[in-house]
Amino acid sequence: MVSRVEHPAAGYKKIFETVEELNEPIPAQITGVLPSWLGGSLLRMGPGLFEVGDEPFYHLFDGQALMHKFDLKNGQVTYYRKFIKTDAYVRAMTENRVVITEFGTAAYPDPCKNIFSRFFTYFRGIEVTDNCLVNIYPIGEDFYAVTETNYITKVDPDSLETLKKVDLCKYLSVNGVTAHPHMEADGTVYNIGNCFGKNMSLAYNIIKIPPAQKDKSDPLEKSQVLVQLPSSERLKPSYIHSFGMTDNHFVFVEQPVKINLLKFLSAWTVRGATYMDCFESNESMGTWFHLATKDPAVYLSSHKFRTSAFNLFHHINAYEDQGFIVVDLCTWKGHDFVYNYLYLANLKEEWEEVKKAAMRAPQPEVRRYVLPLDIHSEEQGKNLVSLSYTTATAVLHSDGTIWLEPEVLFSGPRQAFEFPQINYSLCRGKKYSFAFGLGLNHFIPDRIVKLNVQTKETWVWQEDECYPSEPLFVPTPGATEEDDGVLLSIVVKPGAERPGFLLVLDATKLTELARAEVNAIIPVTLHGMYRP
Repeated sequence: MVSRVEHPAAGYKKIFETVEELNEPIPAQITGVLPSWLGGSLLRMGPGLFEVGDEPFYHLFDGQALMHKFDLKNGQVTYYRKFIKTDAYVRAMTENRVVITEFGTAAYPDPCKNIFSRFFTYFRGIEVTDNCLVNIYPIGEDFYAVTETNYITKVDPDSLETLKKVDLCKYLSVNGVTAHPHMEADGTVYNIGNCFGKNMSLAYNIIKIPPAQKDKSDPLEKSQVLVQLPSSERLKPSYIHSFGMTDNHFVFVEQPVKINLLKFLSAWTVRGATYMDCFESNESMGTWFHLATKDPAVYLSSHKFRTSAFNLFHHINAYEDQGFIVVDLCTWKGHDFVYNYLYLANLKEEWEEVKKAAMRAPQPEVRRYVLPLDIHSEEQGKNLVSLSYTTATAVLHSDGTIWLEPEVLFSGPRQAFEFPQINYSLCRGKKYSFAFGLGLNHFIPDRIVKLNVQTKETWVWQEDECYPSEPLFVPTPGATEEDDGVLLSIVVKPGAERPGFLLVLDATKLTELARAEVNAIIPVTLHGMYRP
């Protein structure tokens, strides 16, 4: 899977450039043969506006939210995109400047205001962004574009119109939730976010949002906190991007990348402070694994799992087997925050400079950890993992902690397997074989990868000067094999006559079935969903 491809032409810069929204869907030119059963919409979220007036956005996660849709219908494909009309976007466009502070870009007071009103602007309190550029998912019968704050935005998946800004704090005790919920087949949504616990300490709440209601009421009104997990540091919660869920357990990995709450609360009184300024690394804690049961929802405080430091953004899958929980993760070694390397200035450098920066960054590795559920004190010093198919270990120490060592499923120097996907409807929480991911070559996306997590075999799709996005798996109707289906990915090929295209791959062999090309550059997308 290791990419030997170089990018001296630096065509990847094009995926980090501002584009305009479209007035209407545009037709795609199809080559190859689309599966006859494949009909629906690929919905994707990402940044599409990288500067306002003469003010740039500085971080990958700052650009204003752009929603993309490839529609597949009757053998035809169209492409459409519109900006989400968030408060952050509308006010920025109205005032022609950055108005709300983003992840790595500070908003400054209006220079036209007098000195007194500018002064009071500093002390007005935190104005949290609603720039929902990360993902889109259903709640009940509605669809929401999301980021990681308390604001989510209801959108129309057909017209891409912005419908309603929703504050989750009105329904739940959370400061924000991840953009990676888990879902049951009936539409029940689970998520996790940090919150204020007892005695003004920070904690983590796992929440549940029920499926569509028979009385047509809003499921958010019946949402609830299921269980609260403690934070290892009272005023410094860990950054959470995703979590794991098996049939009977929740898995939360508490990483050493921390949000300094005091910095966060004071940041908005300091000129030029951003969310990124509030992160720090705990160099001594390592990484902690927390477990909670699902029904009834109870935190397993006696299970104290510890391992060495790593960054974590994406869980691949987690499942139970013979008294163990197997957890597969896309990790980055060490406590240095990976997001420090995702400023746009770094990503838009010439190729040799991009490679130099990646050399300094944490190194990626796909890892399997195994957590024993049944723990006996007399087994101190022994490896508690008895699963025959893994080399991962768990050793009970005298202080009651269990030290975990992983099995490495994939590792390549500065080559990441990221943005992982599985056959979710079939394999979420189950023992499985295949993960599909985006291959990052020194942080630049340049291939699509299939990984057999049992044998470690890999398959790769790659094409010169092509920059794909997270591949979404769509199963063949009625399929019984785990990898019987297609992968959908938006790919950009700068310089081509039709530089943006929807790529359709056979998920079994990773061979191309079809592509639907449009005369439009498509900026980087982060996550999304397939809507049949």
